[in-house]
Amino acid sequence: MGPGLCLVSAAGFGAMAIFGKLAYDAGVSPGALLLVRFSLAAVLLGTVLLVRPRLRRAEPRSHQHEPAGQPAGGRVRLLATAIGLGAVGYAAQASLFFSALELMDASLLSLMLYTYPVLVTVAAVVLGRDRLTPGRSAALVTASAGTLLVLLGAGGVSFHPLGALLAFGAAITYTVYILVADTVVHRLPPVVLSTLVMTGAAGTLGVRALVTGGVELDFALPGWFWLACIAVVSTVVAMLAFFAGLKRTGPSTAAILSTFEPVVTTALAALTLGESLSAVQLAGGVLVLSSVAVLQVRPSGPRSDQESRSARLGVAPSLSPGSRHHAGP
Repeated sequence: MGPGLCLVSAAGFGAMAIFGKLAYDAGVSPGALLLVRFSLAAVLLGTVLLVRPRLRRAEPRSHQHEPAGQPAGGRVRLLATAIGLGAVGYAAQASLFFSALELMDASLLSLMLYTYPVLVTVAAVVLGRDRLTPGRSAALVTASAGTLLVLLGAGGVSFHPLGALLAFGAAITYTVYILVADTVVHRLPPVVLSTLVMTGAAGTLGVRALVTGGVELDFALPGWFWLACIAVVSTVVAMLAFFAGLKRTGPSTAAILSTFEPVVTTALAALTLGESLSAVQLAGGVLVLSSVAVLQVRPSGPRSDQESRSARLGVAPSLSPGSRHHAGP
């Protein structure tokens, strides 16, 4: 049941680029897609919290190292940081991702975005939150070689330099977002954090829409259908399925199973959009995904489930053995 839920989650997230392409074909603009996605997801997650009040309560173990009687000011800062993650980090990452999707194939974009676990590992080492073991070093070299093959083998798909730049920008932005999220994911219930992040992102995109003259929402019914798929299937359902799967599998297994996402994207792109990757790119993709799986493997021992419960928000299990108990730099 647990691995199945994790795979359902990965399939939902992996289908997002396909839904985005189909929404564009139906006349939806990137601005409208982002605004509707985050607004609808925030409303749905808020409804889940109203229906299931227990999801608003953090598990006791997640606060066992928190000081008692946290000041009100600290709580306000915590909530502000959570909203800021969406208002700044997730809104920027999603904007870059869907802008790149206008210029390049979904399958290639998915593989390029999935360099972020490697970037997180490198950044964690540089920041002193993790150490570079021989196994991780080998994984990083493998991932770099795989990324190079993905880019050099662009003969089978439409390759756009600006699209590639936007895709890597999305990966870098997501890396920064994860490093900041690592300081709060252990102090808020996961569904509460997800709701705050979606609300923050919707707020930023709403303000941007007002400043730029609004977004066009008069597209046909198919456009609304694909937007609903992005918000419901690729955001809310995928997120909640991940949380449920994580409870049954643990953080390492859940993180490794998340490498199924770009596989789903590539397969769906071939089936529905007629996209194809060259043999060289497929080989590069295998190298990238294999390195990600290796990077997620941790030695057995006591770990906090809260670390990976927000893998969609704070991806890699933990950035250091002690990082789950204190804020990072």
